[in-house]
Amino acid sequence: MQKPIIILVRPQLGENIGKAARAMLNFGLTELRLVAPRDGWPNPDAGPAASGADVVLAEARVFDTLADAVADCTTIYATTVRKRGVTKPVLTPEAAAREVHASAGRSAYIFGPERSGLETDDVTLAHKIVTVPINPEFASLNLAQAVILLAYEWSKGVVLASPPEVPLDPPAPHAELEEFIGHLVRDLDKSGYFFPPERREMTLRTLRTALTKTGWSHNDIRMMHGIITSLGRTPRQR
Repeated sequence: MQKPIIILVRPQLGENIGKAARAMLNFGLTELRLVAPRDGWPNPDAGPAASGADVVLAEARVFDTLADAVADCTTIYATTVRKRGVTKPVLTPEAAAREVHASAGRSAYIFGPERSGLETDDVTLAHKIVTVPINPEFASLNLAQAVILLAYEWSKGVVLASPPEVPLDPPAPHAELEEFIGHLVRDLDKSGYFFPPERREMTLRTLRTALTKTGWSHNDIRMMHGIITSLGRTPRQR
């Protein structure tokens, strides 16, 4: 399976290149190409922003023109809104990812400069346009956001490690919760919490309802016993 190449055309800030590299590596993409980066390459601002995605930056290749950068690619996707005068198929990131997985050749996603995006001449080199469905009242994505959206959609077709699942403690037997409620009520009685006395039953009902919603574990209940016991003690002298 060929992974798609990420191509940044005339990127302006080293920091944004680093953030794009980080987004790539999060989802298993490693091949980055830069076309005429404004501040040259390497850029000292890229490394810190990459947050450890150094392998992507170290292997990044620089090209003078977009035509050179895509010369070995068989399918090129321009990430942009539809350009006037350019008639190309328009895909969502999800649809583009399906095509990339089905393709036997090299695919590339190309992204334009941060301020203006791809120019019409850049888009004419692409075979298809990828446009992200977005809020029309705030259609603003930064470079790294655009890269991560396409990288994520591609990654859904491969096996990546999921964050480890930490099992929750099982709920404690109800008898333990009843013992805790009894402990709490005894201390509340001592403190004069239930006032006026005629509202005691209603307040107890509300308290029990709140406490039985949570699914307390054995350790949760032990901790709460300790907290209530501590609140009833005389503070230690320091």
